[in-house]
Amino acid sequence: MAWALLAPSLFGVVAFLVVPVMVVAWLGMQSWDLIGPRTFVGLDNVTSVAADGRFARSLLVTALFVVIVIPLQTVLGLGAALLLHRDLPGSAAFRVIYLLPWICAPLVLGVVWRWVLAPTDGALNAVLGTRIEWLADPALALPSVAAVTVWTQAGYVALFFVAGLRAIPSTVLEAARLDGANRRQTFWRVTLPLLRPTTFFVLVTGVISSFQVFDSVYALTPNGGPQGVTDVVAGRIYYEAFENRAVGQAAVMALVLFVILVTVTLVQQRWFARRTTYDLST
Repeated sequence: MAWALLAPSLFGVVAFLVVPVMVVAWLGMQSWDLIGPRTFVGLDNVTSVAADGRFARSLLVTALFVVIVIPLQTVLGLGAALLLHRDLPGSAAFRVIYLLPWICAPLVLGVVWRWVLAPTDGALNAVLGTRIEWLADPALALPSVAAVTVWTQAGYVALFFVAGLRAIPSTVLEAARLDGANRRQTFWRVTLPLLRPTTFFVLVTGVISSFQVFDSVYALTPNGGPQGVTDVVAGRIYYEAFENRAVGQAAVMALVLFVILVTVTLVQQRWFARRTTYDLST
């Protein structure tokens, strides 16, 4: 009976996770240009990817992108959640406004922000009254793309933090106040520790999403941006598979990304496992 009840979920996991990973691993040992016949080449694709400086650079670019995005979107989302949790006038409307960027298509948002950040007739430069090459300057391109991603994801993060804040029993906060804790002490010693399950979920999903970012980056800075400073891993996989038609090498890159994400997620899980309390009654 247990297996029968689990069968629908297991079918989804096998069909949409296990099988695709196996197919990608199989393609990683093939030489294929999407048109002609496939040729088995063994580990030649792995050797080519390991020697490919562009892929190594894209890993570094993606890691830097994640380091910029994750702290900013987490802090901004938590700050917005604290304000929304107070149920001030208009809070319901702001919840919808904050979530709108997340539910919109990333490619469309990328096109809109490319106009906003345009150097000549862009809205941002018009407001600042100066000309800044936000997307063409190698020093500004990656931070600009990261800022757009933070703007897009902050509402999503805030939504989950609001749910986490509402799950904290009011009796726990009242007990802290009765013990003489002020607002700052209550936040750091009571609220924030009890938000660790939510923080764990937000960080895991945020890291996975940031490592896989492609649509908005492609719309803002196609072909890796100026001097390749926005050549993220997902973009490198796309260019390798559909522009260079090296599907085997793209598959190896995808497997490397998969291994990195699994490793980072396991590290996060182990770190939070010893520091997270799910039973608030204790």
